[in-house]
Amino acid sequence: MSAGATVARAKWPSFAEPVLQNGVLEFRMAEVLVEFKDVVLQHGSDEYVARACGAPASHGLWQGWVEFISRDGRQVVRSPRETTQPNREDTVYWATGLTPVYLEGALLRALQGPLSSAPPAPAAAPVFDQPAPDFVPAATRPESVLNPFSVFQKGESLLRSQLQALSTWHLVNVIRAYSLSDARSETLNSMTQAALVDLIVRGVRSRTETPA
Repeated sequence: MSAGATVARAKWPSFAEPVLQNGVLEFRMAEVLVEFKDVVLQHGSDEYVARACGAPASHGLWQGWVEFISRDGRQVVRSPRETTQPNREDTVYWATGLTPVYLEGALLRALQGPLSSAPPAPAAAPVFDQPAPDFVPAATRPESVLNPFSVFQKGESLLRSQLQALSTWHLVNVIRAYSLSDARSETLNSMTQAALVDLIVRGVRSRTETPA
């Protein structure tokens, strides 16, 4: 290399993960993980079908979101980030566990946030390369994506695993919806995911277990 020469580094979008495969640098892009073709969701007079999508995020993690395609094919909307997982396999596991009730809530979040739409792609590939920007829902009464007391009855480990699949603001909504802490929302939002999960489990356990 001659003096003064510099190596030009390849640039890639934030949603692409560079991976060295057999000496070749490849990029892992966003992909459709699960399609819910048998679940028809309705909002007003509009009907949507959902599909869970995932893509590499920063620090080697994966993020997941949900896209909703109108039945007439004219509109596609996406939810904010619904989960952050350590790898693709765990993101697929999260996607396969989504229920119709969860998808209904995700559709509302997609429609409440900053709307962005695009015509659907002809193949089974995500329309968007990443989730919509995070936002704070305008609703005054928080909606919880799960009932921690109901899940706790099936086992504390199950509750922990389901909580760990949720994003931070989902966990904060669970805490507020079931009054599991007197802390202000600003304080809860500054806590880590692990701390929020522990707070929920302790709160549910203390209100569920009967003193000996």
